[in-house]
Amino acid sequence: MPDAKVLLITGASSGIGAATARAAAEAGWTLVLAARSAEKLEALVREIGEDRACAVACDVTDFQDQQRMVDAAVSRFGRIDAVFANAGTGGEPGGFSGAPPESWRKMVDVNILGVAYTLRTVLEHVRKARGHVVITGSVAGRRVLAGSMYAATKWAVSAIGYGLREELRGSGVRVTLIEPGMVNTPFFDAPQSDALQPEDIARSVIYALSQPPGVDVHELTILPTPPVK
Repeated sequence: MPDAKVLLITGASSGIGAATARAAAEAGWTLVLAARSAEKLEALVREIGEDRACAVACDVTDFQDQQRMVDAAVSRFGRIDAVFANAGTGGEPGGFSGAPPESWRKMVDVNILGVAYTLRTVLEHVRKARGHVVITGSVAGRRVLAGSMYAATKWAVSAIGYGLREELRGSGVRVTLIEPGMVNTPFFDAPQSDALQPEDIARSVIYALSQPPGVDVHELTILPTPPVK
């Protein structure tokens, strides 16, 4: 499909990223899939089809690695029309009183700087395409959670989304924040019975991407339906 638009997804090897890759492929997108796990990415590319997708091993905390990711995408497909800045990580229990400080550094590097690096490296191409930026935030970035550095990083992601939208105002580029509640992803050691599935979030991403040019979906907050009593 030489005329298909190109979507770059970070954190694409599992969870929301992988589910979105499958949904986007069904919707007709060509895909650049980035994550640290080259093996998982290659398996996903084979599933989708090597003519429709390529894999780029990338550590989002490394700016130069992200630049290589973008260069590889443009070299392979010639363009980037949209980006889903999805890579993220969780923390450890203990709050500000007892959580290990190294877990905070990891979350800041992945959840905040990783998103910022993605934007810095890809925006030149998305601007040319008058395309779309989709960012994985969280409902934790909208609510106060006791002692949660993870929530603090997601509040920062919300601020990045709002700030980027103002920066790009009038450029034709749309910016969407996807803010899920609890999702069954590799964050958790065991499946959560009352959580959303990655496919639920993927449908929301495709919904935002599929709107006509005159429609700008600013935010989508997706929560599981409360259990029936």
